[in-house]
Formats: sequence, C-alpha cells, structure tokens
Amino acid sequence: MEITEVKIFMKEGQDKKLKAYATLTFDNMFVVRNVKVIEGTKGLFVAMPSRKLKEPCPKCNFRNVVRSKYCNNCGATLPMTEHKMPAPGAEGMPRESEHKDIAHPITAECRDYIQKKVLEAFDKEKKSPSAPQSHSAHAQASPASSAPQSSVPAKPSVTMEDEDIEL
Repeated sequence: MEITEVKIFMKEGQDKKLKAYATLTFDNMFVVRNVKVIEGTKGLFVAMPSRKLKEPCPKCNFRNVVRSKYCNNCGATLPMTEHKMPAPGAEGMPRESEHKDIAHPITAECRDYIQKKVLEAFDKEKKSPSAPQSHSAHAQASPASSAPQSSVPAKPSVTMEDEDIEL
C-alpha cells in the first residue's frame, strides 16, 4: 500500500488548533477525506476522520450528540449517564470521547507512514508562495477560466426571504 497523493486544504486563522484538512489517495484507487492536521501541546499531529457519537432520547428516541443536556427533537432533559462524564484525573483509564474514528490505521507503522506523508505535504503547502486558501494539485487556473462566460446565465442566489418556510 502506498499513498500516491496528498491534498492539503489550509484553514484560516492561525490562532486555531486545527491547521488543515488533508485528502489521501492510496494506490491511485482509494480516497480518505477529512484527515485533520492539528497543533497539539507536543507539536503537529494527524487525526483520522471521525463522527460524533449519538445516544437516543429516552422520551422520543431521537439520536442526540453524546453529552447533550437537552433533546434536539422534543426538548426533554437528557439523563447524565456514567459513561458521559470521565472521572477527573483517571490516568490509565480509556479516554472518553465524543467522536469515533471512521477510518484509522491498525498498526503503528501505518500510522507513522500516514502522519509522515501528511505532515510533509502540510509543510510543503505552508511554505508554498500560493494563496493560504484551500489548495488542490488539480485546481490550477487556466487562461480560459478567467474569461467571462456569457452563454451561461448566472443562477440567482436564494435568500431566506425568497422561500416560504414552515416552522
């Protein structure tokens, strides 16, 4: 298995911990999106794509994000369960989290390989003279793209006032 492409999408605001998102392509056949480059206390690290964990409301069974105080569907107060609040200072205990990885490496060697490739691409993107917005290796402007296209009418933007909304 080889990482054949890494695309880095820099984030605005250097005071934030999240520095960039990365998209990885493996063997020119498999893509993993939303890999994060995060500034931690010990330097930069790579976090795998994840999703928020959810728990059902005991009243209406709506699935709310873990550690929510109220149900987003019926407004009922949600019970605080034991696994929601980790014990303070419990070292050696598994870390409780609101997120679960969607995709992740199984071995330390694979994790090191992914982290090395992503951080190399991040450093390269950070040093590049291009704009700090998102960057893609395939998204380079061509001379024709800057010419106005009069044959295609512009789509009008839709605002909240333009639509009938029932609440």
